[in-house]
Amino acid sequence: MDLLDKRRLLAPGPVPVPPKALLAMAQPTMHHRSPQFSEILSDVREGLKFLYQTEDPVLIFASSGTGAMEASVANLLNPGDEAICVVGGKFGERWVEICQAFGVRAVPIEVEWGRAVEPEQVEATLKRHPLARAVFVQAHETSTGVKHPVKELADLVRERETLLVVDAISALGVYDLPVGAWGLDVVVAGSQKGFALPPGLSFVSLSSRAREAMEKATLPRYYFDFRRELKAYARSTTAYTPAVSLILGLKSVLDRLRQVGLERLFAHHRCLSEATKKAMEALGLELFSQAPCETVTVVRVPEGVDGLELVKRLREKYGLTIAGGQAQLKGRIFRIAHMGYQNHFDVILAVAGVEMVLSELGYKVELGRGVAAAQEYFLKEGIS
Repeated sequence: MDLLDKRRLLAPGPVPVPPKALLAMAQPTMHHRSPQFSEILSDVREGLKFLYQTEDPVLIFASSGTGAMEASVANLLNPGDEAICVVGGKFGERWVEICQAFGVRAVPIEVEWGRAVEPEQVEATLKRHPLARAVFVQAHETSTGVKHPVKELADLVRERETLLVVDAISALGVYDLPVGAWGLDVVVAGSQKGFALPPGLSFVSLSSRAREAMEKATLPRYYFDFRRELKAYARSTTAYTPAVSLILGLKSVLDRLRQVGLERLFAHHRCLSEATKKAMEALGLELFSQAPCETVTVVRVPEGVDGLELVKRLREKYGLTIAGGQAQLKGRIFRIAHMGYQNHFDVILAVAGVEMVLSELGYKVELGRGVAAAQEYFLKEGIS
């Protein structure tokens, strides 16, 4: 890498990591069965409850978020069970694929990419499949920038023997998702997004209903066994060797978030998200999502512009890493994330880069117009 080459990460995971967390992870490795580590682990678990807004236990695994998604299927269901899966993007499809891998009968609710599921669609499916053991949904469908109505879905399943399992891998720590108040049964998260850490940790909260289902489930499980982890949880340890260095970084991040407070944290991400969306609209670009989330701004590539080249040139020429589209959206959208260690100037840099590359690719753009829209929004709303 050239000495003058500076890289900036604005993709929806991994995300920029705060320097204090990087330094915490650079500490000498301690033994995971030592009293010192048990004390740190206990503090981290309290910090996770704070961020999840729950008194339920939150388990930690050494895996990406997909590991915790798989664990949620393996620990709650039985072979041949029905499970309703909201499918409105690549990660909704992943719920279906995991269910099928474990012999669970997935009942997909196909939602147009870019739109959120309607609670009425889920209610109608529950009536057609009254024995469905779980509803699987994304809080934020990162591939499309959609925010699904999690609270409304929780209200639907509360009186049924159906669990609501939420993939909040890109949502937790970005917007208000009060797990306890909303009665969410299982909420999955990952370290490389709202937690502002490198990849490698996943998290799962378990309601009392989920813990009851766990005891009756018969699907095979070993490493991702909630029962073993809960027994270890009670002893302030883990069932298997944890990712010690990442947990030290996690303590640093959670300590910082407790100082900042959740209200300010969510306002910060909302501010970055809104400013980016205002900037894209000022450039005459169309937002893709009909129910936009705070995690990521998803923009349609304008007619006549090579979407793949746009993302590539931003990365290779200007050192700005954003994300393109997946599957049928490849080359048709680009995604700018608002997670991790970011502030208002990261937004301004991202918008400036998009303006420059669009101009190079032949799209008629008034340089600085999007940047000005973002600046005006920050000045009007106040910088969090």
